Formats: sequence, C-alpha cells, structure tokens
Amino acid sequence: MEGFLVALVVSFGVIFVAELGDKSQLMALAFATRYRTMPILIGITVATALVHLASVALGHGLGATLPTGWISLLAGLAFIGFGAWTLRGDTLTEEEKRKAAKGGRSAVLAVGVAFFLAELGDKTMLATITLATQYGWFGTWVGSTVGMVAADALAIVVGRLLGRKLPERTIRYGAAALFAISGGWLLVEAVSQLS
Repeated sequence: MEGFLVALVVSFGVIFVAELGDKSQLMALAFATRYRTMPILIGITVATALVHLASVALGHGLGATLPTGWISLLAGLAFIGFGAWTLRGDTLTEEEKRKAAKGGRSAVLAVGVAFFLAELGDKTMLATITLATQYGWFGTWVGSTVGMVAADALAIVVGRLLGRKLPERTIRYGAAALFAISGGWLLVEAVSQLS
C-alpha cells in the first residue's frame, strides 16, 4: 500500500504541475466558454484515463527491462527537458480554438476526443511514462489522471472567476523550476546508483 501511495502522490504532483499552462489546460478554458463544467470534466477524465493507462503500460514495460540507474538518468534528463518545454509555453492555434468552440452532438464526446488527441505525445503523457518507470503502474495511473483532471478543473474555475486570465508567466516559471529540481534530484540519484 505504501508504494501505491508514493506513486499516487508523486504522479499527482508532477502531472498537476506539468498541466499548468499546458495546451490542454487552455483547451479546458476554451470549452468552458461553450459547455457546462460537468460534461467537460467527464470528457477530460475519460480521455486522460485512456491516454495515461497506455502511458503507464509503456513506462512499466520499460522499467521492467532497463536497469534502475539508467532509468533514473533518463528520467532526470527527461524532467529537465520537460522544464525547458514548460518555459517555452503552449498556445492554442486558431484551428485548435475553432475545434474547441465548435462542439458536436455531445459535449462529453467533443471534449473527450479533443483531449485524447491533444494528449498524444504531450509532455504530460511523456511525464507519465517516465513516472511509471520509477513507480508502480496503478498508483501512477490514478495519480496522473487525477492530477491532470484537477489542474484542468482548476483552470475552468479560476478562468471563470478571473475572466479567463491566468498569470501564465508565473505559472510557467514555477512549473519549469519544479521540473528542473525533480530532474536534478533524479540525476543525483542516477549518479549514486551508477557509481
């Protein structure tokens, strides 16, 4: 149970931070202008659960085949890369804004499909794969899914309260710093395991 809780807490924290200012969080804000909150959250939850289930399966498989020292080294470098990616920031293209505003027969389906496609290859998917190489797959899956949904729910609520304006620069720098710290910690761990 302790391993599950560690995986849950760590993956929740990492993915929550990774999602702040991410493209899919901006999509959640865009959907919030068109649909009610509950269908948006259901669509996000289903899409995230599916993408992150595939991510933890891939990460768990990699973790079972690679030595832990090398996994820590690769994970540390990946997290530093995620920090740089976060500093770069994400914006929605005009086409993505149109897709978010268009909608279809069902808000849940429209949101779910859009989020599923947006998350493929995104930094939160890659971070989930990385986490699953280090921690148990089930705790990582639950934590990463809940972390992402919580960050997107926060975006919807805060966006509505603040007129859809978030302090993007502060969020981006804070998230990048947390990734860099996590990456540095994993690199130190890797060096100690490989020496």
